[in-house]
Amino acid sequence: MSAGALVLGALAAYAAVGLATAVAFVTLGVTRVLPRPVPVTWPARILLIPGATALWPYVLGRWVCAVRRR
Repeated sequence: MSAGALVLGALAAYAAVGLATAVAFVTLGVTRVLPRPVPVTWPARILLIPGATALWPYVLGRWVCAVRRR
């Protein structure tokens, strides 16, 4: 296996985990992370998906901390 294939595989795995985390976050967790519960519209949730996909370790960490605080 070449180094390029290994990097591409790792990038694909990161993106797959990120997309799964982002979809779960925008459907279940976005309101839990906010300082006070406010409604979040579906267009706003759709706009959050790319950022949550790219930054999924940070998003997951914030989500876990928010759940532990409650």
